[in-house]
Amino acid sequence: MKNYLLTLSFDGTNYHGWQVQENAVTVQETVQNAVERILGVRENIIGCSRTDAFVHADMFCCNMRTVKEMAPEKLQTALNAVLPRDIAVLECGEVPYDFHARYDCTGKTYRYLLLNRQVRDPFYENRAYHYPWHLHTEFLNEQAQQFLGLHDFSAFCASKTAVEDKVREIRRVQVRRNGDFVEFSVTGNGFLYNMVRIMVGTLLDLNSGKLQRDSIPDIIAGKDRAQAGVTAPAHGLYLHHVEYNR
Repeated sequence: MKNYLLTLSFDGTNYHGWQVQENAVTVQETVQNAVERILGVRENIIGCSRTDAFVHADMFCCNMRTVKEMAPEKLQTALNAVLPRDIAVLECGEVPYDFHARYDCTGKTYRYLLLNRQVRDPFYENRAYHYPWHLHTEFLNEQAQQFLGLHDFSAFCASKTAVEDKVREIRRVQVRRNGDFVEFSVTGNGFLYNMVRIMVGTLLDLNSGKLQRDSIPDIIAGKDRAQAGVTAPAHGLYLHHVEYNR
């Protein structure tokens, strides 16, 4: 038995997230189809995260256990030859059989991209959230530091989630401008459903004055989703980096 670690990059515009669904096209199903075409068997592919519909990935890790053997570099080349153009295998390597892409993950970094100018850009229609009002980048970066630390992030989680333990550690956070683009990046040991998008929405509500300055600690302490900001659209979100101790 072999266990292969695949590092993917994908544009999530045409997919309803990672995980296989009955009536929707997903990244996991598309990769499984490609593997079956190459190896002749349909294997379960374990992803490092369950990304939402239309979310992108600069780096997405998944592992595949199989009785079939192929040199990792040949498997990478073969998969890239049959996968659609919006999914690429950046790396492929063999890992210990007990390696698990999700449970062995020690941290993730997400980035959220906003196009901050009056006129939208057709080339970023599905890859950045067009926000035409001025963003006070230095102020937002200062406010974002209040997310740092180990907290119960119940207020920053979709209300219908079934996850009971909502304590997560945020290790790094930054808001920075690059021309017309403003990027929010955040690193943590794990993230709840819609957590990053709600964090971004909260910062946008701080920017507009809908929420008061320095209100993030009180929102966290209140554990009430209704007190946090809106959920920013999915198409601005990217899984940027995945960490493992190996």
